[in-house]
Amino acid sequence: MIDAFDSFIQKLEPQLRTWRRELHQQPELGFLEYQTTYKVAKELEELGFTIHVGKEAVQSDSRYGVPLEHEIQEAERQALENGVPEDWIDAMQGSHTGVVAKWDTGREGPHLAFRFDIDALPILESNEPEHKPHTDHFRSTQNGIMHACGHDGHTTIGLGLAHLIAHFQSQLTGTFTLLFQPAEEGGRGAKAMVDKGWLEGVDQFYSGHIGINSLPVGTIAASTEGFLASAKWNVTFSGQSSHAGMKPEDGRNALLAAATTATQLHAIPRHSEGISRVNVGKLVAGNGRNIIADSGYLEIETRGQTKAINEFMQKEAKRIIQSSASMYDVKVDIEFVGETEKMTCDRALIPLIQEQCQQSAWVNHIDPVAYVSGSEDASFMMNAVQANGGKATYMLFGTHLPSNHHSPAFDFEEEVIPVALAAYAHVLRGGSS
Repeated sequence: MIDAFDSFIQKLEPQLRTWRRELHQQPELGFLEYQTTYKVAKELEELGFTIHVGKEAVQSDSRYGVPLEHEIQEAERQALENGVPEDWIDAMQGSHTGVVAKWDTGREGPHLAFRFDIDALPILESNEPEHKPHTDHFRSTQNGIMHACGHDGHTTIGLGLAHLIAHFQSQLTGTFTLLFQPAEEGGRGAKAMVDKGWLEGVDQFYSGHIGINSLPVGTIAASTEGFLASAKWNVTFSGQSSHAGMKPEDGRNALLAAATTATQLHAIPRHSEGISRVNVGKLVAGNGRNIIADSGYLEIETRGQTKAINEFMQKEAKRIIQSSASMYDVKVDIEFVGETEKMTCDRALIPLIQEQCQQSAWVNHIDPVAYVSGSEDASFMMNAVQANGGKATYMLFGTHLPSNHHSPAFDFEEEVIPVALAAYAHVLRGGSS
């Protein structure tokens, strides 16, 4: 059966590459993944999975950072133009994207869940000659939107795992839930699936990421340590415009309030009890060179090694934001648009992963633990499973990267996809027995 798993993946490999490249060409931002949701759901529905989309998949009021109405309408219009049936768009209406797919073998066994993120980033993809998606003609067709973090690969791995479950279903036991999660970037989508109840009764939860920690293709990590708690905010300053030459005293400069905030946030002292981070990722302000700016907008985030450290960073950030607004006599609105939690992998799953994955010809080496310093929306899912007595882990799958995550030239070795699929598949076999 083990050889059969590897053989099946080998036969599926060309299709895996095709899926990945199709997904890469059609990236969609968080909670706007209408076409991706449809593509995934139809594929899994045809395999025999029970499919849940729209408000069946996500808790509407638990979504963070829901796009603006005009962005939603444009995404729905594009989806319709690109072949998504109107009844599917109606089911997802209002940014209720994402898919939950369930398979019950009808035989007693544990409940295993796997999470795959499906969203892209607001990045203009490179068109340099050395960028493989450009030279091989699968560069993003959406100007300013790109799969720059490997979620096209993750979604592909999930599709492959679904095919494997359907193919070998007679040899498996228990129940499987595949969560194709929207809006991972910014920590916005996982909580909406957790609050819908999809992690209740899960005995084992697995998720992971390709291309972190410079591991070579064929090497995987069974667990990770170091993910940080984080918080995401949109900050809007509102002042008073005026003529910069004739009546500057009548203006209240929101641009300067935003700029002061941007520089002074980075003056927050580091915390003695662990890692802390703050970043201003976007600043938009002003109208013209001779106008006192009446608007300023920031997108910021804080991170901390623990919940307490992240709360310290948030408290200090709010103090600086409000002080900057006061300094320039402008109003400020702070909108909380996302978060992630601290998460801890269950070491008890490491032996299972090692035992099962070492039997795969795709996996050359297994690190018990890898160390990272980012943040992960899957933390909500892991913590929910663990709170109910289940076990959870977050794996890494090695590949060389020609450029960093969230870079216009980001790409990965497509050979990592069957490796990650083999790891999940063999874990699934061992975990469901």
